Amino acid sequence: MKTRKWKTYTAYSIGCGIVWAIIWVLVAVAGSNHLHALLLVFAGWVIGWTSATIARAVYPPPTN
Repeated sequence: MKTRKWKTYTAYSIGCGIVWAIIWVLVAVAGSNHLHALLLVFAGWVIGWTSATIARAVYPPPTN
């Protein structure tokens, strides 16, 4: 089965980047007053993503 290549952390990261780009564009186009709040949420996500990336480097998933 060739679906395994999409089940990677790289694919997850690229997908998240695309979704965040869409969210930022939508909020910017809407001219929302909530840019600061969105920035805080995004910063929290980046902190979580960074810590997960470091954890995956230190403790890689098991290979079957």
